[in-house]
Amino acid sequence: MRTRSFHLATAAIVIAVPVMGQTAQRAYHPGVDVLDYEMSLDLPQTGNAIDARAVLTLRRTAPVDTLRLDLLSLRVDSVLVNQGAVRFVRDSSTVRVPLPAGSGDTIKVAVRYGGPVADGLIIRTDSAWGWTAFGDNWPDRGRHWIPSVDHPSDKATVTWIVRAPSQRKVIANGTRLEETPIAGSNPAGTLTRWRMAEPIPVYLMVIAAAPLYEYDLGETACGLSLVNRCVHQWAYVEPGVKDFMPGPFKRAGDIVAFFASLVGPFPYEKLAHLESSTRFGGMENATAIFYADRPFRRRTMTDGVVAHETAHQWFGDAVTETEWAHLWLSEGFATYFEALWTRKSAGDSAFREEMRRIRDEITSDQRVARLPVIDTVETDLLSLLDANSYQKGGFVLHMLRSTLGDSTFFRGLRSYYNKYRNGNALSDDLRRELEAASGQQLGWFFDQWLTRPGFPELATDWTYDPTTRRITLEITQGSRFGAYRFPLEVAIQTATGEQVRTRVEVPAQTSVRLTLDPPLGGTPPGLVLDPDVKLLATYIGR
Repeated sequence: MRTRSFHLATAAIVIAVPVMGQTAQRAYHPGVDVLDYEMSLDLPQTGNAIDARAVLTLRRTAPVDTLRLDLLSLRVDSVLVNQGAVRFVRDSSTVRVPLPAGSGDTIKVAVRYGGPVADGLIIRTDSAWGWTAFGDNWPDRGRHWIPSVDHPSDKATVTWIVRAPSQRKVIANGTRLEETPIAGSNPAGTLTRWRMAEPIPVYLMVIAAAPLYEYDLGETACGLSLVNRCVHQWAYVEPGVKDFMPGPFKRAGDIVAFFASLVGPFPYEKLAHLESSTRFGGMENATAIFYADRPFRRRTMTDGVVAHETAHQWFGDAVTETEWAHLWLSEGFATYFEALWTRKSAGDSAFREEMRRIRDEITSDQRVARLPVIDTVETDLLSLLDANSYQKGGFVLHMLRSTLGDSTFFRGLRSYYNKYRNGNALSDDLRRELEAASGQQLGWFFDQWLTRPGFPELATDWTYDPTTRRITLEITQGSRFGAYRFPLEVAIQTATGEQVRTRVEVPAQTSVRLTLDPPLGGTPPGLVLDPDVKLLATYIGR
């Protein structure tokens, strides 16, 4: 996802957006694996009350006798297990359902429920387009309207069956199977059915219901989808801004094709882009990306946001972090792939400037200085939307690519994607795939960049020895974050005006003296450390 103000401190973002029912990470309920959700929703003409039925198909993974479903606030009218009524226990945050004896079996649980929705499904009346409803579940707000195992490690397929007033277009995950007028309804109603055939976590399961204007972006990235077809894309916006289309989506097909060439086929059959009520700048719901509405109305939406959210379809959606502490596997990837799109669309100089800006944001951020990227202590999940998960996570990928080389790096990413697509992964899973691709041990790299706060703080000096005709580079690493190991590129400006590039391996030592190759013809006018912005570090000295 993109935060509303991606390049500002996350604390300001969180304060600016009211948070309902989200103060601490809630425990995952082991023992069951939900395989499928069938969600039937009746949406009102006015107000925020829904009537709904959820049918969950699940498999026991341990000998548990109770299913605990996450559900806040809404009333529960009845629960069926394998079509038989059962006595359930309702508390403020869960529905506890007794399961029949046995293990390893497949069970169907049907929950009929309803009432006013406080969060997760954002229902509001807007002066521009009237009554609207948009799912906005991240990180665990789906439990406000979906009885579920609301954790990123439990992925399932989902069917949406939505009955809504006919003036509202209903968009959801997956493929639209049906859009049929409801006979005898007053006011006129429409039944819309969508099916997501690939498993996704609950936080990505969404619907939109609004008077949306549909702009057909056409068949894109042909031959680059997982089903070996084109990726059909649409944009849906409030009718008052339809003149803005295609706007930032003009190159949506190029973005999908570019990312597919780097990683692998697009994982789904279609991709919709929607102006919405998300509290974030963009939210990467699988096959149906929701964007904040203000940039549309101001005509300030850019293809960088589109690239960021589209990258999530591979990383975050198809391959999902097993635990929230590894959020960088989603947001770091999207941040870096957005930068790679900048390189593809605007050139190397623009890419270097973007990486320099990202580096400056990291080195000036207080959370980066205090906390590691993989933060297993933080309990406020919204606080994980920080410069560690986004910018530092993205720069870690940039350094991996610089260290391993393009061919090896992307070969490792393709292996990681293929192995964990439609499943879950941790940082060590990525490490193992990159190790297999490179033949190198990368534990040291992942440890120092992901499990330690901070970054190298370098004080440097150099001298030229006319006898050996070589430069000696002195590097002292600051004590605040300790010593790091890294490769360092140096550009030497020669007396003839040429530039000579060299690379040295800097050990994890407080102070080191390194001799640079090649020999020179005289004292150089100067040298530039890390000229292509490949290292996360600060520099003082010459």
